[in-house]
Order: sequence, then structure tokens, then C-alpha cells
Amino acid sequence: MRKVVLFIAMSLDGYIADSRGGVDWLNGHGNDDENIDTYTEFVKDIDTVLMGWNTYHQIVTELSPEEWIYHEFTTYVFTHRECDPSRQIHFTSENPVVLLERLKQEAGKDIWICGGANLVQQLVSENVIDEYYISVIPVLLGDGIRLFGSTKKEIKLKLYKTRTYNGIIDLIYMRRS
Repeated sequence: MRKVVLFIAMSLDGYIADSRGGVDWLNGHGNDDENIDTYTEFVKDIDTVLMGWNTYHQIVTELSPEEWIYHEFTTYVFTHRECDPSRQIHFTSENPVVLLERLKQEAGKDIWICGGANLVQQLVSENVIDEYYISVIPVLLGDGIRLFGSTKKEIKLKLYKTRTYNGIIDLIYMRRS
């Protein structure tokens, strides 16, 4: 069965965006020579991406307005807006947990939860994320968009792997049964 993986970066104090929604702080503390390409390694096992409207909108208007950067994946964007789908991008107002359960039953590679906070918090609350791959960026934002909100119940995780580079700490956790 396909795994559901959250692959995301957050500040040391738990934010995925600053108070203006910006992500220009997403870098290490040194030079780029110290960076590791964790993204390329991660996406080898992915063929589907789920994201909320705000994440999608930020990608197409700010981060990569000229080119859809996730062209090699099937993408589902959760929104109540009426949008024209493409071959690769599907807009949906379906319950994310219901869609995810259906996708997990289909053949394919793993499913990446890309963001944003609202989608992540819904999925965490229902405990449907199998792996948490979180890159902790060496910055304290003080305010912004929190990655995790309150949950209905305690969710137990097992630390699988850690890695450090350029002041960034990658934490990889698996959901415990």
C-alpha cells in the first residue's frame, strides 16, 4: 500500500511561513556548499502530491510563475474555487481524508503532503500520515503560520532518521501503531 508522507520545512519555533505568508527564510546558516539535495532523493518514491489552495497559489504566483514545478507528479489541490483542471493538476473540494484513503488503494508510488498548514492539520488530526519528514530551519520567526495545531488525540511517532547540514536538521519520523 502507498505511504502518505509529509515532507515540509519549518522554523525552529514551528512555523511554515512568516506572518506575511512568506518563505524567503527557508535556508541554512552557511553557504550552499554545505547543502544536501534532500528533495531529489525524496521524490524518487513519489508520484502524487496533495496541497491546499494557498500553497498552490504561492507556487504559481511567487515561487515558480513561469513553470509548474511539479510537472512529473499528479497533483490534487484542495479548494472550493472553480478552477479548470489540467492533465496533471486536479482541483477538488473533496474531504482530504476520503481522497487520501482512495488514493492509497490505487497502484502507484507514495503520496506527498506538500502543504499548507490547514491540510496538514486535518490529516494529522485524523492520524493518516505515515511518515513525517520535517526539515528544521535555523531561524526563530516568532509569528506566522504554524505547522501543527491541536489534535484530537495523542499521536505517537518513532524517530527513524536524522541528518544535519548547513544548520538544517532533517527529522524523519514514522507513525507508531
